[in-house]
Amino acid sequence: MDGEYDVIVLGTGLKECILSGIMSVSGKKVLHMDRNNYYGGESASITPLQQVYKHFGLQGQPPASLGSGADWNVDLIPKFLLAAGQLVKMLVYTEVTNYLEFKVVEGSFVYKGGQIYKVPSTEAEALASSLMGVLEKNQFRKFLKFVASFNEENADSLDGVDPQTTTMRDVYKKFGLGHDVIDFTGHALALYQTDDYLDRLCPEAIHRIKLYSRSLALYGRSPYLYPLYGLGELPQGFARLSAIYGGIYMLNKPVEDIVMENEKVVGVKSEGKVVPCKQLICDPSYVPGKVRKTEQVIRVICILSHPIQNTNDVNSCQIIIPQKQVSRRSDIYVCMISSAHYVAAPGKYIAIVSTTVETAEPEKEVEPALRLLEPIEQKFTTISDIYEPTDNGRESQVFCSRSYDASTDFETSCNDIKDIYKRMTGTDFNFENIKRKRKDIFEEGEH
Repeated sequence: MDGEYDVIVLGTGLKECILSGIMSVSGKKVLHMDRNNYYGGESASITPLQQVYKHFGLQGQPPASLGSGADWNVDLIPKFLLAAGQLVKMLVYTEVTNYLEFKVVEGSFVYKGGQIYKVPSTEAEALASSLMGVLEKNQFRKFLKFVASFNEENADSLDGVDPQTTTMRDVYKKFGLGHDVIDFTGHALALYQTDDYLDRLCPEAIHRIKLYSRSLALYGRSPYLYPLYGLGELPQGFARLSAIYGGIYMLNKPVEDIVMENEKVVGVKSEGKVVPCKQLICDPSYVPGKVRKTEQVIRVICILSHPIQNTNDVNSCQIIIPQKQVSRRSDIYVCMISSAHYVAAPGKYIAIVSTTVETAEPEKEVEPALRLLEPIEQKFTTISDIYEPTDNGRESQVFCSRSYDASTDFETSCNDIKDIYKRMTGTDFNFENIKRKRKDIFEEGEH
């Protein structure tokens, strides 16, 4: 821990570990500290099950019916990876994929009128789906064809749509799509949490639908991937990348103070000693004076002994409950994984419900989702404050990440990483710059 570091990173959440890895690859001297004795911070996977009970303040031991505690790896924050999304790209470019195994999530469903329906994954499925009437299916097919060929640089692909002036609401109107189809498209394909996007310019939403389609085309069953042994494997993979480039990791390390001079960071004080640094990356819990609360998210982790009804007994799936279906402003999500992913005991399932809090009774807000999961063997509920930094870090050189929102993919997390990178370096994030340049000591022995 001696000497000055270019960057000190506080907290081993996924964003912090990715940035630590990227900074190490780019030649920075990095020290990474966490006050916890485990990796992952807010985005950890907790094992064994006894530790999960302790984390949530439950008395006693898990019942014998839940099997061996060591079989459980319980994610605190539910997320899936879009197969063609930014996080997969980061994993591939840095070769962190070498340390991980993924499974394709088996199903993607949407809630309508109290029932759940499979999100159509092919044109044939769209035509057979009871989500839409016959006329709507034809209009929807034309819309998807337009989306697939849409390219702002090619006027012939725009079908009269001006990307500079046309809102997404206008595009839906142009193709005659009804409310239910708009609901399904915006929330189950473009993966928006609210309807605010309707009055924004259309390219953003169209590119989000294209991302969904590209992700789906890679594996066919759904657009989502999930790592074996839980999401906690992701930060550990990037921590290993950082270590290959000389990054130093210290868990269970108390942080007593962030030392500032002339409103600029100069070091971190731990166990009475100040370690000098030029820049600092951290999660919101380390700088309470530099963040503001923006909203809350409720997450309910549910242990089940059965697959979710009406999902064809799949081992993993996502269910999206669009906000209008339950008279809300934001969607409710269900992410389900199982023993097939080595995160639960044999024959057991973990379903995590999450949404942005809108009332003084958050648990009532998620009841429509919980009803889909019954019977529930055990529940763990958290209501988390969501923070964003009030300081962009350009003067102080303290760069704080945002809390994890209710969305169940990693696109907003990756946007935050790219934003921090740009503020730290003054240059746009470039995937080419994060390509690994040296091999892991373990890999060298394997070749």
